[in-house]
Amino acid sequence: MKWWQRRKSVADRLSDEELKVLQILNRAAIGLPGVPLALRPRPPWWRRVGVPLALFLVTFCTVTINGALLEGVDIFAEPGRVWSGLPFAVALISILLIHEMGHYLTARHHGVPASLPYFLPAPPFFIGTFGAFIKMEAIPSTRAALFDVGAAGPWAGFFASVAAFVIGLQQSRIEPVTPDSIGLELGDSLLTKALVHWVMGPVPEGFAVYFSPVAFAGWVGFFVTVLNLLPMGQLDGGHIAYAFFGRRHALWARVAWGGVVVCALIFWPGWYFWAFFPLIFGFDHPPTRTDWNPLRGWRRWGFVMTVLLFVALFVPRPLAPLYGPEPSHRDQVPVERPREQPRELGLQEV
Repeated sequence: MKWWQRRKSVADRLSDEELKVLQILNRAAIGLPGVPLALRPRPPWWRRVGVPLALFLVTFCTVTINGALLEGVDIFAEPGRVWSGLPFAVALISILLIHEMGHYLTARHHGVPASLPYFLPAPPFFIGTFGAFIKMEAIPSTRAALFDVGAAGPWAGFFASVAAFVIGLQQSRIEPVTPDSIGLELGDSLLTKALVHWVMGPVPEGFAVYFSPVAFAGWVGFFVTVLNLLPMGQLDGGHIAYAFFGRRHALWARVAWGGVVVCALIFWPGWYFWAFFPLIFGFDHPPTRTDWNPLRGWRRWGFVMTVLLFVALFVPRPLAPLYGPEPSHRDQVPVERPREQPRELGLQEV
């Protein structure tokens, strides 16, 4: 039984007078969006500010080291060159921070208590972070507020990713692919294909787009947006889907889960992790206090635009190993580069 399903059993144990008082408090809380019924003491400043700041600094360091490794730097032999990873770190951390601040500022606008972003450092491989999140101490009281909070992060992160990707493409190169290329293919979405063609022009057959670190950070931002928009549980997509469908969201969450499993079977085994995710944290979403009030006006169009954003960014096969001989894919970036080219990014875009 979920926590929000226990209210009936609690009410059964209350007297008539106690139940009337609870109903009055509940009506007052509905009138103040986002105000929780049970007020908690405010955490000390070191927990509210110090912990997020410490995690931010550690994550910035791991992402910087990861960026240097992508540049081909041996950080043990040349520790002074670790700062070559700064462009990648600044771009990626900015995208994640803008995404989370979109949630944070919108939650505060609707009166929902929320924490500062918590960044999650990771060992310096691939991107050097597990992402970031904020903690909300109450569910938004209306479906409109829930939609605003859920959609603000992906859209803010999307625009930041577009800026990083376009700037990074101007620093990228188109070069021929050799038969001995060894690397990693990055999947192409509809949007990345269009942006590559717009910024760099057509890519000839047998040539590849060698991403700069900033362009790769933009690609990661797009992929993070897609993952967050999966309409399951309390992911951003789960908030958005519940705001639009209400309690019918549970059906769509399971349909989306089935789609993720199919993608894992056909395209990329990494989708199994995201299929396992809702099995641990659940498919369902807690209700708002005014579930009877559906989305109206521009928010309904905002939902449609968010679905189109997901379609434009979705990549069935985000990552795949690349081994010689020369692949048939058009845009590629080898992982292993000659030492005389230390500034190349070690990843490939398909």
